[in-house]
Amino acid sequence: MVLIMTRHYKTLFVALTGMLLLSQGTFGQRALLNYADKQSGLENYALAAEAYGDAYSKKESLSTAVKLAETYGKLGDYGKSYEWWSKAVSFEGSGRAEYLGYLNSAVRAGKWEEMGALLSAGGYTEADFPEIDFAGIRALYGQRANVKLVQAGMNSDGSDYGTSVGPDGTLYFASDRGGQSAGSRPGVRLDARNNIFSTERDSYTGRDFYRLYGYGSDGRVSVLVTDLAEVLHMNDPALMEGGDAVFYTAFVSRTKLKGSRDFTNYPGIYYGKLGADGNITGSTAFPYNDHVSYGVMNPYVDTEMKRIYFASDMPGGYGGYDIYYVEYSGEMEFGTPVNLGPEVNTAENESHPSRSGSRFYFSSRGHTGLGGMDVFTADHLNGEITGVMNMGIPYNSPGDDFAYVVAGDGKRYLSSDREGGLGLDDIYTVEDLYRRLVARVVDCDGNLIPGGYEAELGRRDGSGMLETRMGDRGELLADLDPETDFSLRIGRKGYFSITDDSLSTKGFAGDTVYREYRLAAIPYRTPVYVDIVYYDLDRSEIRKDAEPALDKVAELMNRYGFMDLLVGSHTDSRASDAYNESLSERRADAVRGYLSKYGIPGDRVRLEWYGEQDLVNGCGDGVPCGEPDHQLNRRSELVLEAFPDPEKQYELPAELMGRDVCDRESFFEGLQDEINSVPTVYFDFDRWDLRQVHRKELERVAVLMGRMDGLQLYIGGHTDQRGSEDYNRTLSERRAKSVMDYLVKRGVDGSRMQHEWFGEGRPVNDCSTGDCTEAMHQQNRRTELRLGRKK
Repeated sequence: MVLIMTRHYKTLFVALTGMLLLSQGTFGQRALLNYADKQSGLENYALAAEAYGDAYSKKESLSTAVKLAETYGKLGDYGKSYEWWSKAVSFEGSGRAEYLGYLNSAVRAGKWEEMGALLSAGGYTEADFPEIDFAGIRALYGQRANVKLVQAGMNSDGSDYGTSVGPDGTLYFASDRGGQSAGSRPGVRLDARNNIFSTERDSYTGRDFYRLYGYGSDGRVSVLVTDLAEVLHMNDPALMEGGDAVFYTAFVSRTKLKGSRDFTNYPGIYYGKLGADGNITGSTAFPYNDHVSYGVMNPYVDTEMKRIYFASDMPGGYGGYDIYYVEYSGEMEFGTPVNLGPEVNTAENESHPSRSGSRFYFSSRGHTGLGGMDVFTADHLNGEITGVMNMGIPYNSPGDDFAYVVAGDGKRYLSSDREGGLGLDDIYTVEDLYRRLVARVVDCDGNLIPGGYEAELGRRDGSGMLETRMGDRGELLADLDPETDFSLRIGRKGYFSITDDSLSTKGFAGDTVYREYRLAAIPYRTPVYVDIVYYDLDRSEIRKDAEPALDKVAELMNRYGFMDLLVGSHTDSRASDAYNESLSERRADAVRGYLSKYGIPGDRVRLEWYGEQDLVNGCGDGVPCGEPDHQLNRRSELVLEAFPDPEKQYELPAELMGRDVCDRESFFEGLQDEINSVPTVYFDFDRWDLRQVHRKELERVAVLMGRMDGLQLYIGGHTDQRGSEDYNRTLSERRAKSVMDYLVKRGVDGSRMQHEWFGEGRPVNDCSTGDCTEAMHQQNRRTELRLGRKK
């Protein structure tokens, strides 16, 4: 992989002489160390590792073991780095600094599970090494994304990495395939630094230089040919939208620099036109290349934002390679480089930027990771990049993971040298195992319900049920198949069940489907309709004038299966208590019997009887009362209750779908508007006392208000247009107050009623011209009642 590449040059003769002397073993131990230090300083780590190894074989020492461990770490050979750190900490005289290197190498070598034992063996605890983010690494190992990595078809036994997808589906990548078979990691990988003495292939590995390749839908791999002169390594292909232009990283052959025999050669970015024949023509240097001062590499073209993202160690960064961007125009005019800042960049190396929608991706050695390079993601909003997160397992491994890209068709690619690969570096496709469902189940106050409910999740095509589980924070969790429709049902005793048939992963591009469901308690025995029927003296038969009320109750019960009837029957005070109790029971039975002819089963009619215990007025034993007052006591109160059985688990009725089940006052509002009516009370000319017929109607209102405590009553008094405005206003006030006073006597709290008076200002019939009939004047002499929700 190309992470950081610089090439140092001395005269060919001096370098080759050093190699010859090294191979002949003519250097002493001190000379070997001096030579190794020199090569390390020149960033020729492969040569340095060989020389340090020879020096160590002549004389084992702590300092040489540390240098070997550090050198192999820079080469990306984390297994060997760990081996040498293990030797280093075994020396007497090694201390905390060496143990820190040892622990860091253990992380990179994939030995996280042994961390506790390694700490104990050295007599340390996690607190002794604040430089290591133990908690962060532990969290990464404790989570796993719902994806799997699959070897892409173009991989070889060499090093293959860095993918860009053309409009025809061709995958472009870099590879050093060919030449010599790679049975193990080469001495020099492209994230190491060494001299280049051959323009044919890499001198120290015997492998070909990296070239750009295309992998077509037909499975054929073809090399891309560039017109860039003296190019050595080429990698990091990045196509512009449309596929006719390509950016790439390149090393060009520079073996001498005027005025210097010792200089560094850095990578640069080039761009050119990619032809259908696989040739790159018109290759042009990126304006910020400086091959002898700093590196510029890993281009990514963001055509939407008109930006080129890249990595560079140009002056002014945060250390190592940082990620920058420049804006560009259609004429390939480039703006000033902008560093992405300390949230993305660290003192270590960041590389391989890319973007897909609102997500930004890059690789880093500096952020908390699993070892080597890890892939990170961040929010990308209006060009600003925030919220950096490690993408976790399996995107990342203890090895080097990098060059994560999302193609235009949504396919995802990742490069890695993880264990189990085909070659040195391999390209993987990322495939979904499943999407994750995270559902918060809350009560009506928004509090999370951490269990105590049942959840059934199945595929809507009937192909099977899926397992659900409870998360650590009480969330409902499940694994959802990609591109599938689901049905989820959540139930809890005493609460309405919830069914969500909209749950789907079809076309869903994210990893996690979030939902929130509110469980509302079933409002058992909630009154939704009230009426009253009256009886003759000492009789229990249903009278003709009672039949319309019972007919309406039967119609409602047949329409709404979740409603049952409560019948509360009463008598007047004449006759004995025992007789009246029996009489009230017969009256309740008569109601049940009447409803049976409409097919209402008896178990849907709950009966209660009170005899003379609950009189509506003061007409008790021995109190002289007129027949109209006794009539008010000979009654059956009809209360239609929703969800009448407290032991039954009710589904939310279709008639109430779409309503806020947590707003008890408004839950039945639509039904109440339909089935609950309140009377208009009419008055005689210039009178405000209640007619007997209206007392019966107000009795029903009193029962309604008593049973349904979420209601408010609005009372408006009116007059006809005869008399003065002032007199009529006072008269309308008296009429409104007479209704309110009656209901207060019947036990309705005055705070639940609001009365107003309008005089003659709001007539039903405009009789100001004097041509109204008495019946029309009667319609104006009224008090109107209106129900509303309590505020």
